[in-house]
Amino acid sequence: MEEKVFFKNSKGDKLCGIINNPTGLRTRPIVVLAHGFSSSKQSGTYTNLSENLAKHNISTLRFDFYGHGESQGKFQDITITEAVDDVLQAIKFVKSLGYTKIGLMGSSFGGIASIISASKTPELFALALKSPVSNYLEKGVDNKSKDDIADWKTKGYTYYKSGDGRKLKLNYSFLEDFKNNDGYKFAPKIKAPTLIVHGDADETVPYEQSVKISKLIPNCQLHTVKGANHRYDDPEDFQEVQRETTNFIVEKAK
Repeated sequence: MEEKVFFKNSKGDKLCGIINNPTGLRTRPIVVLAHGFSSSKQSGTYTNLSENLAKHNISTLRFDFYGHGESQGKFQDITITEAVDDVLQAIKFVKSLGYTKIGLMGSSFGGIASIISASKTPELFALALKSPVSNYLEKGVDNKSKDDIADWKTKGYTYYKSGDGRKLKLNYSFLEDFKNNDGYKFAPKIKAPTLIVHGDADETVPYEQSVKISKLIPNCQLHTVKGANHRYDDPEDFQEVQRETTNFIVEKAK
C-alpha cells in the first residue's frame, strides 16, 4: 500500500516521498530510493523497483530531492551536500517511523549522494548503486568547456538541459560544492555490502568511475551491463538492472 509522506531536511524545507509498505509491518526491511539529477520519485527505475521489492515484502521510501518533484526548494540551489542531507534525513525519517532494517539505493546524482550517506550510516543492510557518479570534478558537468565554466562563474548561474528536454537554471554553487564531495574518499568508510550496476557504454557517467570505486568499497560487487547507455534505453538492459538490483537487495534483506 502506497502512502504519500512529508519530512524535512536540516534547513526545515519540506521533502515529499512515497512509502510502499506491502505488509503494513515496520519490522520488515525498507529501502530508501534516491533518484537522479533533475528526475523525481516517479522515475521508472524507482516505481518498478518499488513494485519488485514489494513482491518480496520489502518496503520502500522513494522521495524527491530538494528542488525536485513535489519537494520544496528551487532546483537552481541544489548541491551534492544538500542531496546528502536529504538522504540522511530520509533515513532518519524511516527510523522515526519504527523501521530498523534499512537499505539504500541511488542512481547517478543520487548515487554519489548515497555513497557519501552510506559512509555516514554504518548500520545499512545493503547499498545498491545504478550508474553512480563517483566524482563530479573528474566527470565534468554536462560537457562544459573551460570557457563555459568561466562564464558560469562570472554570471553565477548556467542552464542545465534535463533528460526530458527542460532548460533548468543551476547556480555556480553546484560546481563549487564538488571539492567537498569526492566519492572516492568516502568509499572506504562504507560498511554495507554494496552492488554497483553500470553500463559500459554510458555516455553520461564514465563506466570507469564505477570500476575504480568498486575497488575502494570494502564489500562491493560490480555488475556490468554490456553495451548499455546511461538511461538503459534497451528494455532488456533496463530489466537486467531491475533484476540484479532486486535480487541483491532481497538476498541481503534475509
